Amino acid sequence: MTGATGAARSVQSNHPAPGLPPAPSTPSASSPQTLGIRHDIAGARRVVVKVGSSSLTTAEGAIDDGRITALAEALASRARAGGQVLLVSSGAIAAGLAPLGLRRRPKDLATQQAAASVGQGLLMARYTAAFARHGIGTGQVLLSADDLMRRGHYRNAQRTLDRLLELGVIPVINENDTVATDEIRFGDNDRLAALVAHVTRAAALILLSDVDGLYDGDPRRRGGARRITEVRDQADLAGLRLGRGARGPGTGGMATKVESALIATSAGIPTVVAAAGQAMAALAGEPAGTYFAATGKRPATRLLWLAHAAVARGSLRLDRGAVEAVVRRRASLLPAGIVGVDGAFDAGDPVDLVDTDGKVVARGLVNYDAAEIPGLMGRSTRWLANRLGQEYEREVVHRDDLAIL
Repeated sequence: MTGATGAARSVQSNHPAPGLPPAPSTPSASSPQTLGIRHDIAGARRVVVKVGSSSLTTAEGAIDDGRITALAEALASRARAGGQVLLVSSGAIAAGLAPLGLRRRPKDLATQQAAASVGQGLLMARYTAAFARHGIGTGQVLLSADDLMRRGHYRNAQRTLDRLLELGVIPVINENDTVATDEIRFGDNDRLAALVAHVTRAAALILLSDVDGLYDGDPRRRGGARRITEVRDQADLAGLRLGRGARGPGTGGMATKVESALIATSAGIPTVVAAAGQAMAALAGEPAGTYFAATGKRPATRLLWLAHAAVARGSLRLDRGAVEAVVRRRASLLPAGIVGVDGAFDAGDPVDLVDTDGKVVARGLVNYDAAEIPGLMGRSTRWLANRLGQEYEREVVHRDDLAIL
């Protein structure tokens, strides 16, 4: 298939995919994709692979052992070639439906958590058996959004995942659905996978789905919809309408996959969105699915937390000048540029910074409690220091604690 836009290019391959090199490769937006092979994907020493519920279940919603067997074979092949693989897997709730006598995914959080509690063990048992056939062990890792928001938790998760890989074990990662809340959760495992790729310093991300890539229309409803083979920047996505949800056991849609791919690529991690049946080809760097080129450098972990994992406890409304200073000049937020405050938060909490139209433009760690800020608004730091003391001669949000959205 060819790309949907002029900027989205198709690739063809007349050569087999090369094997893994002995040393890790560093992803780069300029990595040559010659001869149809995505060398940054094929040569990535450490890869995060995410698979959705719809790719693991039958039409009736039960876990499909054949699909798990095929996925395990693809990942085991990569591991045997010297690569390190982390699997982010949905399916716990889906696996718990049948044992609980539920015909469809429940809508209320409590029943979802109950299904996840029953299903997580069943899902892990199937993965353990599938990888054991290849002589590879698995380890279950359940994460909550809080684990990536708090530095101590984050470092513990990072050390655990690194050690599992050193021991030759494939971590099977899922959101901790049994304790997650609506207010503090990743929302879908695509986003979790992108964050895990950053946490573990992975060199590539593969998002597997029941659709073989990004299309310029719905391939199930629109005749002639074409697959986009490459996305080099966000301009390649102009004019596309992406599905926000999915029917069946899963929760994500193509929009979440694109958003997650952009999280990863902005952190320097090339990403492929492909069908689960194309896992082997995608890992080998063959032109399967849609390739998203790395566009940025790996940011500081704290900024990634702020942009994609932190939950804002409130918001600060900025005037036009402050928006210009924060977004364009990457300056700290000073009291003079604040025109309003919403929410109840303490010093050190994450807050959203919004423009005059109410659009969130940045997120940062605030240096004052919500109750203090109304008395500071519109004042210069020098004036505040003269009237209130030197401790008030500081930014409301320092530029080092700001993530531009």
